[in-house]
Amino acid sequence: MLVLICGTAFSLRAQQQVTVTGIVSVVRVRGSSSKLDNSNAVVWLRAPGSPNRRASDWNSSSRPRFKILQEHKRFDPHVMAVSVGSVIDFPNLDPFFHNVFSMFNGKRFDLGLYEAGASHSVTFDSPGICYIFCNIHPEMSAAVVVVDSPYYAISNRNGQFSIPNVTPGNYVLNVWHERGKTESPRDYPRPVTISTENSSLGTIRLVDAGELLSNHKDKYGQDYNAPPASPVYK
Repeated sequence: MLVLICGTAFSLRAQQQVTVTGIVSVVRVRGSSSKLDNSNAVVWLRAPGSPNRRASDWNSSSRPRFKILQEHKRFDPHVMAVSVGSVIDFPNLDPFFHNVFSMFNGKRFDLGLYEAGASHSVTFDSPGICYIFCNIHPEMSAAVVVVDSPYYAISNRNGQFSIPNVTPGNYVLNVWHERGKTESPRDYPRPVTISTENSSLGTIRLVDAGELLSNHKDKYGQDYNAPPASPVYK
């Protein structure tokens, strides 16, 4: 729809965009001692039939760029959601070596061994879940959720999330959580209709499935060995 203001035509399409909200609730198993934390659920909307985005759709200067820090033997943030074509830098802020790798289908890579103060980057060129580890420190883990959509968000500790600037229409709703699984495989993905009158997704219920990758292997598929007795490995 077009409106005429002072002789100039303006589209109302941009004005129709809405902020989609909702809550993720991860249901704990009976007797669980874990604290209630509904953060780090990734929720995204994808229009049915929309063409798959490729990394080549971006030129090198316009690709979204993010950082996952390596500090205190942790990846920060632990969970990140990005759109296809995004670049993530992995700077090493610790005073010893790290070796960042992923052998999962979301994106397979091995950044090799690099020292304090160095940084390497990865372009995430296809949608999927990418679990990331350090080949020296088994306690380090992170997950990157690569989505083929501009409409995505990560929940906070209370499970709340909001996806801004969504054009009303029909979408497929997807959800991912490191520990939470859908109550039924048929629950998600599922079709939803977004409008100015219907911009809430309500409560998305997931069941806590526990630590799924606590005993992961190193990049060679072997059990971890103790790092060499040197302060540069620590």
